[in-house]
Amino acid sequence: MSIDGRVSGRLAGKVVLVTGAARGIGEHTARLAAARGARLSLVGLEPDRLAALAAELGPGHAWFAADVTDQDALAAAVGGTLAALGGIDAVVANAGVANRGTIAVGDVEALVRTVEVNLIGVMRTAAATVPALVDRGGYLLIVSSAAAFAALPGMAAYCASKAGVEQFGNAVRLELAHRGVAVGTAHPSWVDTDLVREARADLPAFEAALAKLPWPLRRTTTVAECAEAFVRAIERRSRRVYVPRAVAGVQAMRSVLVSPLADRLVGRTARATVPLIEEQSRALGRGFGASTPQGRP
Repeated sequence: MSIDGRVSGRLAGKVVLVTGAARGIGEHTARLAAARGARLSLVGLEPDRLAALAAELGPGHAWFAADVTDQDALAAAVGGTLAALGGIDAVVANAGVANRGTIAVGDVEALVRTVEVNLIGVMRTAAATVPALVDRGGYLLIVSSAAAFAALPGMAAYCASKAGVEQFGNAVRLELAHRGVAVGTAHPSWVDTDLVREARADLPAFEAALAKLPWPLRRTTTVAECAEAFVRAIERRSRRVYVPRAVAGVQAMRSVLVSPLADRLVGRTARATVPLIEEQSRALGRGFGASTPQGRP
């Protein structure tokens, strides 16, 4: 804060577009970025929550209802952002979902929808915002996951989508470097959001399996800590973001985590937990968490 009361710092006056901004990591990242002087474009599927957040942040912010799997809706959100805020300096491609069930027991459409939102949605978000980012030599933060490094039963579509997001980010980084746009990938482990809390509540067997994971994969990070890491990444134009930072060690061991040895070790637990996860998923009768608007038909 400057002596005349105006916000100063790397984000002061910058325009940051966040998808999945209505709740969870996106909402908290938007709040923190705004507190550091950024002007926010809030994009998501819950207009009431987006409008309330924009009003709370005060003048100089905008919101747009858009499904990240709908290119026309994203184009409208970007166009609205440019008209209202004058440009885009950074994008946080954060919107994501996690389905319930396995490939044998579960709604295949929920599996497909998870990939559509988490991976295809990131691709569409990047495509819609790149021209504006090029204009300002901006920064694109793509939200992958620690799940890109390890395979977990009951999370096939989620792991596949987040691994795809990581590689998409790696390739796009090379494509956009000569245009002055920096690209980072974020890899959170479990974060205390509605998505994670509901998954644990819906599937007690899944919750029990998580408790048996090695540290730091069993640690749950606060949403405030994750938002801090994301905003710091925007300020620094970081190439990689790990939440918590110990996830960097998991990334370094990724070849071990998908090795035959890992198959044997995880398989011992999976033989008992997968049937329980499938039983609980079948009884649940829905493919997503109760508060997941992206997963609704």
